[in-house]
Amino acid sequence: MLRPFLAHACLASLALGGLLAPRVALAQITGPPPTPVVPVADTYFDTTIVDPYRWLENMGDETVVEWMRAQDAWTREVLGRIPGRDELLARIKQLNAGSALVSEVQLVGERVFYLLTAPGDEVGKLYVRSALDEDERLLVDPEQMSGEEGAHYSLDWFSSSPDGQLVAYGTSPSGSEESILRVMEVESGRVLPDSIERVMWGMVSWRPDSQSLFYNQMRELGADEPIHEKYRGSRVYLHRLGEDPSFDTPILGMDVSSAVSIDPDDFPLITVPERSSWALAVLLHGVQNEVTLLAAPLNEVNGPDVAWKEIATPADSVVEYAVHGDAVFLRTNSGAPRFQVLRTSLAEPDLAAAEVVMPESERVVESISAAEDALYVKSLEAGLTRLHRVPFDGDPASLELPFDGYSWQMASSVSRLGVLFVFESWTRPPLWYSFDPTSDELSETNLQPRSTVDFSRLRSLETSATSHDGVEVPLSIVYPAEAQRDGGNYVYLIGYGAYGYPITPYASAAALGGLERGAVRAVCHVRGGGELGLPWHAAGRMETKSNSWRDFIACAEHLIREGWTSPEYLAANGASAGGIVVGMALQERPDLFRVAAADVGALNAVREMEVGVSGPANRSEFGDPETEEGFRSLLAMDPYLQMEQGVDYPAVLATVGMTDQRVDAWVPAKYIARMQASSSSDHPVLLRVTFEAGHGIGSTQSQLEEELADFFAFLFWQLGHPDFQP
Repeated sequence: MLRPFLAHACLASLALGGLLAPRVALAQITGPPPTPVVPVADTYFDTTIVDPYRWLENMGDETVVEWMRAQDAWTREVLGRIPGRDELLARIKQLNAGSALVSEVQLVGERVFYLLTAPGDEVGKLYVRSALDEDERLLVDPEQMSGEEGAHYSLDWFSSSPDGQLVAYGTSPSGSEESILRVMEVESGRVLPDSIERVMWGMVSWRPDSQSLFYNQMRELGADEPIHEKYRGSRVYLHRLGEDPSFDTPILGMDVSSAVSIDPDDFPLITVPERSSWALAVLLHGVQNEVTLLAAPLNEVNGPDVAWKEIATPADSVVEYAVHGDAVFLRTNSGAPRFQVLRTSLAEPDLAAAEVVMPESERVVESISAAEDALYVKSLEAGLTRLHRVPFDGDPASLELPFDGYSWQMASSVSRLGVLFVFESWTRPPLWYSFDPTSDELSETNLQPRSTVDFSRLRSLETSATSHDGVEVPLSIVYPAEAQRDGGNYVYLIGYGAYGYPITPYASAAALGGLERGAVRAVCHVRGGGELGLPWHAAGRMETKSNSWRDFIACAEHLIREGWTSPEYLAANGASAGGIVVGMALQERPDLFRVAAADVGALNAVREMEVGVSGPANRSEFGDPETEEGFRSLLAMDPYLQMEQGVDYPAVLATVGMTDQRVDAWVPAKYIARMQASSSSDHPVLLRVTFEAGHGIGSTQSQLEEELADFFAFLFWQLGHPDFQP
């Protein structure tokens, strides 16, 4: 559940519903495998909690693994026998084959590096072009890498050298994100001998010589150390190509430099801005958005004894930076809940005297990127992207965009004019555009092929629902033009609400398989996300987390009241931290939903923050179980511990990846075990396990297509779609 450094989430589908057939059970399916109850009692402050399935947390126990296999086998049997499931999967594959996806664009001089998942590819591959309008050339193909049987490799991240001649990249098996750093020569394709383990999330930066780089490495756990220590105490090292990494110089980290105070849960990194004589030290404080930012002359950063200058601390609320020469631009929410952009000097940083280059407005400033000619600023207004050009010596101006949509990445370089950005909407697939400041023109590039999938049947609606405390919660609805508000649509409602991250418009070709069979997708932009700036995030975290699922409930009630659906045709869906939203909505209003689906969901907050692999890093978002206030907050948002015996719960489908490094596999497992024992209804409660995948980042296209087909088949079966009944 760690903050997704590189993730761009696509959540699923849409469509139309009509008269529905009654739901019946699949024949000859007797039930899930039994789960032994072994109660463990814990006392937190003055509260004793009994955990009946604590034994499932021991993922190193073969008994637990066999239980997971048995649950998955039963789930696959149930899902595989739903009529229409295989036909739906074939259609999803056909639709998916009509679209490509380009992401993680990096510009180095005239060269363009990017990840491309082309039709027929299982995972993204690294490509390069010598110029934007030149032919692409394949550099790294994870599909050609071999590992253990059943394991696939994914490209987790990459970083090109300043001269564009080398590229460092990280690959990992089975979607585990356990990256190994390697370096390739761009022209020859030769992979250098350098190999460094435990370099996760692409926290790598080259020095100007293109022969050395800084990297953050997670420490290797001792045999007796608990898994929740995994992300603690990481360090930044300096590596010179060709040298033995075991002798790399530590630069920054716990017990490395007395000049910089670093806590165990901090992630330190060092970045070298393009064409700059400075190095920046950045401390990520767990999943907290606000960072510590320091600067030092690059030629002095060769060991731990560096005289770093402080630019910002978390109290200054800086969440992003961009550098142009000696100027550093800072995106901050200090005194500006919707964010503003400041400018100060790297040589003499002074936030108190910083120039405001983009003041706070009704728009939420989302990201900044420096080019040769200007700073480019992306903002969010009513869920839509606005793009601004801020000359280094002039006033901001807004760019005219081709349609109402959203951009999830800008790419620029201080060595070239203008900016590249991707753009899409709920009903238009993504394309990459280029802005040329010399002609003041915006043009479509050929970086990503146009999708051949027809989205013309789709419509979208932006509305809102009134929550329990009178707050208006944004609600997006994507539907086919012929949908009627007769209460009979198969609607699945999505919620997330964490880390200040918004759910923004996206178009999914594969998910049109759901549209064609009759589903409407609704997205409730619950508090805890970033749709409306810092206050929106703050109103859905820790002690205010209940607003997240109560906003979700309000959106569900709005959909019913406005005739989009009825409780018997409504499904709840959330991924990762969205598991809290879905799980707690089921606790408070099990009558409101007929189906619930939690994808790699956070469903046992107390234990996750206490012993989960990413628990310590996530405490700033959800709560610290070692404090009474934190424990109370976590207990209140814990669907597993809040579950009651004998409740008529909806049908539930939970997914889990066995190599997940963000939400431990035991979290959904415990939840499903308890739900199977607690629900008084005869609705199915299923645990779907992917043994060669993790949190979804790095999953293969086939894995994602199979999972989407299972989701829709389960949804339609339980909502009574006539084509999916036995």
